[in-house]
Amino acid sequence: MAENGAKRIRLGMVGGGTGAFIGYVHRVAARIDGDYDLVAGALSSRPDVALESGRNLGLAEDRIYTSYEEMARAEAARPDGIQAVSIVTPNHMHYGPAKAFLEAGINVICDKPITSTIEDARKLAAIKPKNGAKFLLTHNYTGFPLIRQAKELVESGALGKIRVVQVEYPQDWLAVEADADNKQASWRTDPARSGAGGAIGDIGTHAYNLARFVTGLKTDSVSADLTSFVPGRQLDDNVNILLRFEGGAKGMLWASQVAVGCENGLQLRVYGEKGGIEWRQDNPNYMWFTEFGKPKQLLTRGGAISGNAASTMNVRIPSGHPEGYLEAFATLYSQFAEVIRGNGAAYEGLLPTLEDGVEGMQFIVASVQSSQNDGKWTKLSEV
Repeated sequence: MAENGAKRIRLGMVGGGTGAFIGYVHRVAARIDGDYDLVAGALSSRPDVALESGRNLGLAEDRIYTSYEEMARAEAARPDGIQAVSIVTPNHMHYGPAKAFLEAGINVICDKPITSTIEDARKLAAIKPKNGAKFLLTHNYTGFPLIRQAKELVESGALGKIRVVQVEYPQDWLAVEADADNKQASWRTDPARSGAGGAIGDIGTHAYNLARFVTGLKTDSVSADLTSFVPGRQLDDNVNILLRFEGGAKGMLWASQVAVGCENGLQLRVYGEKGGIEWRQDNPNYMWFTEFGKPKQLLTRGGAISGNAASTMNVRIPSGHPEGYLEAFATLYSQFAEVIRGNGAAYEGLLPTLEDGVEGMQFIVASVQSSQNDGKWTKLSEV
């Protein structure tokens, strides 16, 4: 049983076999709050790896599949079939499984970006899921309590009208040409599997989604400069983007995988007429809030100022004990479990949707087009 006494949701997984980083993260996140049981999987496109991975995870032999198509058909026909599936494959393999499971009436939890092409994203959005199956896109940084607090501060008017948004996500793990056997690097730098974007798709979409989630501002257009610094690399590894938001606010987004000395340096700064906020993912339990003309205030996760429901509903441990990346991921999983159970009204506007995924692809395509045209301002609505 789940922590709250509800029955656990039967979960399947596509991708995430032996050696896959993000599949492991999703499995841990699904377990943290006791809302899911992993009971089935098509964990690799290679049958031998799929079988080995399923056995290593303790799955029953008849629920270890060698194709997602077979898994969707078989699980939909079982009385004890899966109720949700996590898709943790490379980008080009998001659309097919998501379509198959939605059409089979099985809820979908999909890693970002939603697909590798804008065309596939729009086709996915046009599907009418069987039995009202739901979709979650795992932009996990929206699950941090203080990011929920930041969203509340913006919505309450504490910052006033937003003027400036700055967001960055620097890494350095692709600063040199990766080894041929580096599985994570090989597909992320391959246009056939990653899509038109490299760093912009892998981490730039996280930064973009975070800025949109907190501010609620709608993007009008982008002026982008995408660069591949490593010789021979086919996709961007450094991204500089200016953003114009509807209503007049301006933004800057930097994402890089060649920023030597940076690990996962996601940061967000939002400035309005009355105040500003500053938050860093590497120290996520603290956020600076400043009202103009007053001393800076340090807000803490679960602290005295964190009074709104959205920022406290998934605070698991007392303030002063750090929560981080895995717990933020788990927040999305546990809240989506309530959506699946029909109790999701409290999470309206908090969980990343299929529509957010389509916008993320619009952001990628508009940025690529802008960069190819020497930074020409490109409207998302025209992509």
